[in-house]
Amino acid sequence: MTFLQRYRGLRTGVVAAITLALAGPAVGQVNPEELGFQGYLQLLAAQARGEGVRESTIAQVMAGLTLNPRVIQLDRAQPGSSTGTIPAFEPYRRNHVDASRIARGRRQYLAAADQLAAMERRYGVPGPVMLAIWGHETDYGGYTGDFDLPRSLASLAYEGRRRELFASEFIATLKMVDRGVPRSKLVGSWAGAFGNPQFLPSVYLRVAQDGDGDGFADIWSSRADTLASIGNYFRDAGWRQGQPWGVAVSVPEGLDRASLGTTLQSPRCARVFDRHTGWKTMREWRALGMVPKSGAWPADDVMASLLEPDGRGRTAYLLTGNYRVILDYNCSNFYALSVGLLADEISR
Repeated sequence: MTFLQRYRGLRTGVVAAITLALAGPAVGQVNPEELGFQGYLQLLAAQARGEGVRESTIAQVMAGLTLNPRVIQLDRAQPGSSTGTIPAFEPYRRNHVDASRIARGRRQYLAAADQLAAMERRYGVPGPVMLAIWGHETDYGGYTGDFDLPRSLASLAYEGRRRELFASEFIATLKMVDRGVPRSKLVGSWAGAFGNPQFLPSVYLRVAQDGDGDGFADIWSSRADTLASIGNYFRDAGWRQGQPWGVAVSVPEGLDRASLGTTLQSPRCARVFDRHTGWKTMREWRALGMVPKSGAWPADDVMASLLEPDGRGRTAYLLTGNYRVILDYNCSNFYALSVGLLADEISR
């Protein structure tokens, strides 16, 4: 019996349960225990069909999928929203902005100089920033993950901690195959990110670019496609051309930090943004006694917020709106700071 025959038989066996499920809550809200893993796969397949995915793609991608307990274990081991002490930034910086990563980034910068110049003109994003994302995410393609994406995403959706997210990303993998991505490319991290820039499937569908003109957005093995896709992501997220991500500063003694707070509440990543002050212009920050530690001082009218990642008296940064674009990629102050600092080192 072929897989397609087995698949159709299973589909028939659970059709009644799926019909009832679809008549009720959305896929992301269904209790999978009522269907079992294989039945839940068919529920996902039904949603994919409704979104226009071809039947042959559904059959191809779902062939032999089984529950992966390992990814469920990894997901449950993720830290929650603890309000405990935040670790020091310096050890993280040393690990991610190290001499080896800087040197490899500089070599890539020289090797791809013409490509990067063209991409900077097209997307308005500095080449070192694109390279820093690549270097931070996968060490310039050194390791991109070895989990089967459809299996991981289906297992995580079934487990349910973030069901709507993972169910949506599973269906996005089907759409990728529908658009010509080989099934063999669907390998990555346990949480569904893949390729050199570690995009989620929905992000690939939205921003992946064919940077070398061969007709395929290959973020797995093409440097041009990888960098163009990162550049397109940043442009789409609102990167402002000609503006730095931020600048390291010396903070004057006696700065009244209490007066610098903000009452604005971020709709996402509240713990990340709560560590930032309110916005002021660079002119206003300079009037308060801020002095850049190195590099050019941004234009007077550029808006920035202050972040002291390790508390007062240690490192401090004035961060522009472009820093928030890096946070859009990964909403972690340590991540965004290390990307910005790595980009600065690559450009030296």
